[in-house]
Amino acid sequence: MLTKLKDASLFGYSRETIIKATVMMLIVAGSDTTSITSTWLLSALLNNRHVMKHAQEELDLKVGRDRWVEQSDIQNLVYLKAIVKETLRLYPAVPLLVPHEAMEDCHVGGYHIPKGTRLLVNAWKLHRDPAVWSNPEEFQPERFLTSHATVDVLGQNFELIPFGSGRRSCPGINMALQMLHLTIAQLLQGFDMATPSNSPVDMAEAISITMPKLTPLEVMLTPRLPAELY
Repeated sequence: MLTKLKDASLFGYSRETIIKATVMMLIVAGSDTTSITSTWLLSALLNNRHVMKHAQEELDLKVGRDRWVEQSDIQNLVYLKAIVKETLRLYPAVPLLVPHEAMEDCHVGGYHIPKGTRLLVNAWKLHRDPAVWSNPEEFQPERFLTSHATVDVLGQNFELIPFGSGRRSCPGINMALQMLHLTIAQLLQGFDMATPSNSPVDMAEAISITMPKLTPLEVMLTPRLPAELY
């Protein structure tokens, strides 16, 4: 569509630049972020084996071991959904979200923001605010079943905005959540997981536009379902 535009530029950028930026965004936002979040989630579970065991017990109770978990089962897996929320809180794949630009002069929080200013939202900091979250540095999915049970990741609760908020929030949020929930559910249902030598996972963060782990995650998988299901 962009190649068919009659105008040579769009908002001061050439068609070629817009196309390249769009393709890059589709690649980064469509695959990299989901992979990063899945890696952080598994890392957190391996460092909190009691949480992983609880999630597997929920899967055994709600789904069983005679079939694979399906998308329609996710709504009943409340603890699994709490684990996903807690992972998105502690390890947002894009910690500064997507840059925005002030379209006109404005005042925010007592600061004058001139037109054209590039604006970044530090979601990583918001998600670890001790005024909002008790023990903010700890991985505690249970908080989303008790004190923060009504908080969601869809952009309506500003203390938890891993996908942004408003009209410029991530357009792929629903697909990302479906992929994340089902992928993790099937991994937890199908396998017991451990690290080599049962060593703790290094949770150091790499420096990037997104927030991948600094070191690769190594996991040992042991099947926990009947052999005919694999």
